[in-house]
Amino acid sequence: MTLIETQFPARTAGSADGEAAPSYLTYVDDRPDWVARGTVIALLAATALLYLWGLSASGYANSFYSAAAQAGSENWTAWFFGSLDGGNSITVDKPPAAIWLMALSVRLFGLSSWSILAPEALLGVASVGVLYAAVRRSLLGWRNSRGQTHPLTERGAHWAALVGAAVFALTPAATLMFRFNNPDALLVFTMVLASYCTVRATEHASRGWLALAGVAIGFGFLTKMLQAFLILPALIVAYAIAAPGAWRKKLVDLLVAFAALLLSAGWYVAVVELTPASVRPYIGGSQHNSLLELIISYNGFGRITGNEVGSVGGGGGSMSGSTGILRMFEGVSGGMISWLIPAALVLGVGALGLAFVRGNLTASPTPGEGEQTPSQALAGGLVVWLGWLVTTAVVFSFMAGIYHDYYTVALAPAIGGALALGGAALWANRGRLTARLLLAATSAGTGLWALVLLQQAGSWYTALGWTVLALGVASGLAIVWVDRLPRLLASLAITGAIAAGIAGPYAYSVNTASTAHTGSIVTAGPVTGVGRGGTGRGGAPGGQRPTGMGAPTRTGTATDDGRTTGAGGTGSLLNGASTSTELVSLLGQDAASYTWVAAAVGAQNAASYQLATGHAVMAIGGFNGSDPSPTLDEFKADVATGKIHYFLGGTLGGRQNGGSGSATEIATWVSQNYTASTVGSTTVYDLTQG
Repeated sequence: MTLIETQFPARTAGSADGEAAPSYLTYVDDRPDWVARGTVIALLAATALLYLWGLSASGYANSFYSAAAQAGSENWTAWFFGSLDGGNSITVDKPPAAIWLMALSVRLFGLSSWSILAPEALLGVASVGVLYAAVRRSLLGWRNSRGQTHPLTERGAHWAALVGAAVFALTPAATLMFRFNNPDALLVFTMVLASYCTVRATEHASRGWLALAGVAIGFGFLTKMLQAFLILPALIVAYAIAAPGAWRKKLVDLLVAFAALLLSAGWYVAVVELTPASVRPYIGGSQHNSLLELIISYNGFGRITGNEVGSVGGGGGSMSGSTGILRMFEGVSGGMISWLIPAALVLGVGALGLAFVRGNLTASPTPGEGEQTPSQALAGGLVVWLGWLVTTAVVFSFMAGIYHDYYTVALAPAIGGALALGGAALWANRGRLTARLLLAATSAGTGLWALVLLQQAGSWYTALGWTVLALGVASGLAIVWVDRLPRLLASLAITGAIAAGIAGPYAYSVNTASTAHTGSIVTAGPVTGVGRGGTGRGGAPGGQRPTGMGAPTRTGTATDDGRTTGAGGTGSLLNGASTSTELVSLLGQDAASYTWVAAAVGAQNAASYQLATGHAVMAIGGFNGSDPSPTLDEFKADVATGKIHYFLGGTLGGRQNGGSGSATEIATWVSQNYTASTVGSTTVYDLTQG
């Protein structure tokens, strides 16, 4: 306890001119809150356990990114550009920021499932911690609001933020993607970090914190391009309404933050575009070896319109699914993300209305102090998370291009943040009937929706669903009269509502963590999709070089779920190829004499061979087999100079959705000029024996 002296802001009546304003003594409890610290540490430890336990069961998970991490760990040029192979033939079809992190881990700890996947799990733990800090700051800024019927304490702000962070951690989509090596883990971290920086910036109209938010979004762009920009409208509006000060200053602050964003993202685009194509790898996913094309088309507006040249889906095809406002609630996506979306919207909008109706959102408490009002603090935080949730959900719901259920991980932090802020604000005003009715309806409705989702899984999940419904309804009824209940019973009522909300996601998350996931398309929970390129389940021995990852050997061409297969053990464009001990031994012979020990159509196939052998394998046509890299003439030149030893597999890919047919031309030329042999189950052409 510390005794401090505080001076009244103005002279009291009767004091003489020149006489100092009176002061008073108060005690400030500056002792550490070990309960708060301990529970935060416990949550982060539990999150780490959920995301790290049995992590190696998934082997190399998505071999496409694992191969790029392996290449980057051995070659700095491959690391910088995000090349799929150490020979720097072609890059992955995303920016390299996520590859940078994994490749550094592999360089430090060696190639293994743990060195690739552990950084993703740690990003998840960090994201949960940052979201807790952001929500807590918003609530601490609001807790002194004079309109509360049950004033929020500092400990209350802690518990609310802890619940929001737990909701985020237990969202099935989050559990899936923080145990997987797609770029989404780093993307989510950068967006949560940008949101935290924006909340900090609104407190004192801090230009520095807002610039840091721009930098975070810039690195999000270097992770998954334009998807990082989906939260920009929410951050801009939040700063505009929640930061104190003149509009001119806030406009300048936003321009500075925008400049920071451009610098943090644009430097890499400039370097790649200005580097001669002859000294860098081909930009995977583009048809003209251009990063700008990748940004604007394949990974940009093409995802919205469905006009993704060279992709395996889009335009309402099997890889994009049906669009509509209910997309986030239907099928696999529903079980991965939708559990608490209605609750977050109802509570968040209700609390936002409270902030607008009862608070001053434009002026500082005292002119010139540069401090935000309590209502500004609440409204700013709510706009960040609600704006993020609504904008991203609408884009995902109506995008006509390729859509995968795991994209929904980008909604998880927004759900946790909006639910925590909205729930805490309404709970602090539970003396008002409107607040109690909103809380009660949310509790009962969440239980009902959980029953619907859990029944889709069947088995014991159905019994859990009925239990959750009963708990949610009972808690809701108690909340209606919670202002008349003793403190203990009131606490039990709100605790029951929280338990009803997280029981279903917890069950699905445990199921997800106990299941291995490999391939390009993965899902969370016991309900798996049909017609989206496979369930993404199954696994390879962790910490080992898998002998076969992804789909088993198939014979055929394009399938109705977007995959393309070929004869001779080539696997599929989405799930990779199977390998055998004989093939691995063959490719390892005299490997140091070649830039690429082999070439194969499709990046997943090449990645499987590369991870199995530890040597560079050229991915003809990139991820989809439809990029013009290399052209037939370039491939012939590489063969003539002895850079490629073998060609593996049959004909896959080519001219997908208007893409290049170079892969088909190369496969045809090889089959006409070289003799095929079978090693294990794979068709092999020795390119040194024409």
